[in-house]
Amino acid sequence: MTTRTRLFALVIALLTLAALAVQFTATAQANPHYTPPETLWRLLRYFTILTNALVAGTFLWMAARGRMAGAAWLGGLALWIGIVGVVYHLLLAKPLTGLDALADLGLHMVTPVLTVLFWIFAAPKHGLRLGTALAWMLWPLAYVGYALLRGQIEGIYPYFFVDPTAVGWPGVLRWSGLLCAGFVSAGAVQVGIARLLR
Repeated sequence: MTTRTRLFALVIALLTLAALAVQFTATAQANPHYTPPETLWRLLRYFTILTNALVAGTFLWMAARGRMAGAAWLGGLALWIGIVGVVYHLLLAKPLTGLDALADLGLHMVTPVLTVLFWIFAAPKHGLRLGTALAWMLWPLAYVGYALLRGQIEGIYPYFFVDPTAVGWPGVLRWSGLLCAGFVSAGAVQVGIARLLR
């Protein structure tokens, strides 16, 4: 990694960690009866939080080691966090104030935009193919299984589209299918872009 690329990775890592910390603080303030571990556990039910944590960990590792992560991993990371931003703004966004608004800006806009820009301008793109785009589905599918399992155990679902009490099991299947199709389509487009940029 060049010095400039390494610095870019560090900026992304630090901004993402800051957004996660602000979200943790906002959640703790809104629920003062939660212990810190309970606050963290409740936040870890969200795809947004988990995916931002993957971004922070990956870019912090790259900045510290001066080594680029693999092309398939960085491509998947850009896809996942990019869709976090798109789905949030299309389906989930609502007016927020204070720390919640600041965390929202970081987690759903700043980190997705910077990660996608890093992928476009700095990430390796060799070896990406349609099979890679299908493999990128493993993380969203694993998350859906995790969210449904936690929901069944705890009775709390993180998003309406994985909540059978809100949309029914047919609705969960329909929304999961739509989101899967969106991930695969976006991944296929991303592979095409990678070939052009390469």
